[in-house]
Amino acid sequence: MIVNETDNQTYTRQRAWKLLCEWTQSQSLLKHALAVETCVRAYGEREADARNITGSERDNFVDAYSITGLLHDFDYERHPSLEEHPFVGNRLLVDQGWPEQIRTAILGHATYSGVPRASHLAKALFACDELAGFLTACSLVKPTKSIFDVDVTGVKKKMKDKAFARGVNRDDIVVGAVELGVSIDDHLAFCILAMQKNADALGLRGTPAADTKL
Repeated sequence: MIVNETDNQTYTRQRAWKLLCEWTQSQSLLKHALAVETCVRAYGEREADARNITGSERDNFVDAYSITGLLHDFDYERHPSLEEHPFVGNRLLVDQGWPEQIRTAILGHATYSGVPRASHLAKALFACDELAGFLTACSLVKPTKSIFDVDVTGVKKKMKDKAFARGVNRDDIVVGAVELGVSIDDHLAFCILAMQKNADALGLRGTPAADTKL
């Protein structure tokens, strides 16, 4: 639960999820939001630990990462153009009083917005956005459709395959890792593990591979 100091209103993950669902009907977009949230939140938890943030302060710190991950594309279904996304959504977030750190991070994930990614939160969102979608795609092409069958070596091989998941910007994944100060291998492994821990919510636990024996 985050309290906006300017108006003393509370902003929770539950409230963010409700807003996302009001604006988004596509199940794939909802799953993408959950995948990005999963990875961004994991980075928030790691950053909180690195800063020795504990108790309710830690909860608030990590909640900001969750909310940012959930809401980064909440206006995309209605306003997918570069002229509108994420600017339309940001105006609504301003009107509703959502914290500035969340709004700024969301603007920063769109490279064309001109908003710099100065905070760790903004850098984490940018680094995880394209990657979460790519890891989902890597999972769904497995016979098991499981994130548990995805590994760093396989993901790096898929990143070189320009025909696979063409909509994913590989450069953003690489640049995002650089901005976070982690190697690409560590970034991939970190997000794979985060998504494995939340596999059920993401629909990526998968099923046993078909038995091909006669």
